[in-house]
Amino acid sequence: MLSKIPIDLSTVAREDINKEILRAGVIAELDAISLYEQMAALTDNNEVKQVLLDVAKEEKTHVGEFQSLLLKEDGQQEYELKMGQKEVEEKLEK
Repeated sequence: MLSKIPIDLSTVAREDINKEILRAGVIAELDAISLYEQMAALTDNNEVKQVLLDVAKEEKTHVGEFQSLLLKEDGQQEYELKMGQKEVEEKLEK
């Protein structure tokens, strides 16, 4: 993603704008986590590696913050998340 919103927010219905903003935030944070963890794997400098991994960890908290708000804004998203968790638990029990 690297600083580009994946959709044109001007085309989003007003009642959906906050959900789409939060989804874009989640995407941006996941992108940042991936970038920082990949760079940490590439460096041989332990200080740089530790800072990158620490920042990636903070980004994971940001994902949780955005997701928490998104679940408040979108009841269907909350329901489907629970259904997905249930499906995984059922598959792992087999």
